[in-house]
Amino acid sequence: MQEFKQLHQRTTPFIIGNVWDAASACCAQQAGYQALGTSSAAIASLLGYEDGEHIPFAELVFMVRRIAAVSKLPLSVDIEAGFSRNPEVIAHHIQQLAALGVVGINLEDSRVDADRTLVPAEEFAAIVSAVKAILQQHQTEVFLNVRCDAFLLGSVHACAETVKRAQIYQRAGADGLFVPCLTQADDIKAVVAASTLPVNVMAMPDLPCFEVLAGLGVKRISSGNFAHDAMHRHLLNQLVEMKQSGSCKSLFGASTVG
Repeated sequence: MQEFKQLHQRTTPFIIGNVWDAASACCAQQAGYQALGTSSAAIASLLGYEDGEHIPFAELVFMVRRIAAVSKLPLSVDIEAGFSRNPEVIAHHIQQLAALGVVGINLEDSRVDADRTLVPAEEFAAIVSAVKAILQQHQTEVFLNVRCDAFLLGSVHACAETVKRAQIYQRAGADGLFVPCLTQADDIKAVVAASTLPVNVMAMPDLPCFEVLAGLGVKRISSGNFAHDAMHRHLLNQLVEMKQSGSCKSLFGASTVG
């Protein structure tokens, strides 16, 4: 927990290796990443579920157990909205993961019913506060990275809403703030300045380079499910090429002899 927390206090942001199974965790470790974070969307896709808590929590626990078994890197797990509306159940879910060695949790302030919508800020903050209190009571230490989805959902005043929520979530006991789809420099500056929480951004086509993000005060960079999606696009292209060419050579690269 302390090692993972310290990664969020450096002058340059750290890149968390977003993974979805044991094999991807091994790849991230071999590539030199200092910590791993699961992608809920990627794990759901891997198991044939839609994103948005459609995967049974027990199956998520199984996948986390396998990831933890192959890597000793600090591991953070995305539990979406907690797989419950009850803080006691959410805290119990976190305790199950902590027992596997998980040191961080992503908890988002939107829910998927018919559509994905933001939970009212004070209502979500009350959940965060209650979950933190239960975890402290049971001496369960995890880094609670609260995800604010105002930008992801395209809210009209996304920056102002995120600034407001950052301050509310800090008071509720959040350890970090994750803002997917936050990409513009002025917005990043405003969100970083809104609280003392380390700010986590996510890969997007127009996200500034890491050097610029460091200058803006970003502390953590995620790739979400995009590496998983890119891998499957590559797989599809390979399978199509092999079928159309009538040869397996494309699987082995241009340098293959024979």
